[in-house]
Amino acid sequence: MCHVIVTCRSMLWTLLSIVVAFAELIAFMSADWLIGKAKPSSSEDVDNRTGGSQEPYHPTLGIYGRCTRISHMQLSRRDTLCGPYAENFSEIASGFWQATAIFLAMGIMILCAVAFVSVFTMCVQSIMKKSIFNVCGLLQGIAGLFLILGLILYPAGWGCQKAISYCGPYASAYKLGDCSLGWAFYTAIGGTVLTFICAVFSAQAEIATSSDKVQEEIEEGKNLICLL
Repeated sequence: MCHVIVTCRSMLWTLLSIVVAFAELIAFMSADWLIGKAKPSSSEDVDNRTGGSQEPYHPTLGIYGRCTRISHMQLSRRDTLCGPYAENFSEIASGFWQATAIFLAMGIMILCAVAFVSVFTMCVQSIMKKSIFNVCGLLQGIAGLFLILGLILYPAGWGCQKAISYCGPYASAYKLGDCSLGWAFYTAIGGTVLTFICAVFSAQAEIATSSDKVQEEIEEGKNLICLL
């Protein structure tokens, strides 16, 4: 018989698992890992409404994508174009970034799988006599290690030609040059920290759903058990 068990700790772990997976996925897909040095507007870049020059803009560069400004025939129209600069994996700008992409992708796939499974932990608390919370916590720990490896390797690629074109000639491995770090990099770091928090907190979720009070509710014949 399926018993639906909902506790504050198990629900918090489930929500954190989902948030972490989405945060890492969004960061990985974003082009805002590096914010390039300001590109000054040309003398032709004049705002017809104000008669003044447009503000300088900052192109951004991700692991496999970028955002830059493109000009149209009309001088007053400027659009920011975002998309992948690499049509396939081999065209990613640096071997270090290729390794970063692999490690991040592996970690994110594990996190997404755990997030999917976590939704069903209200009904299923064990698989083959193993606590599903402990198994998911172990997987989250492994995913966190993959994410750390990816984030450590990422700055080693700052010396590639693509990064130098955005960050200036002084950019090199672990040196940003004229660039600054974008929100995607910080989101990836924050998501990695939360991944390990989730891995540790999974033990608390397992304790909450297997407590004596839960067992008493089951023995009383209740199918829906909600506890603080």
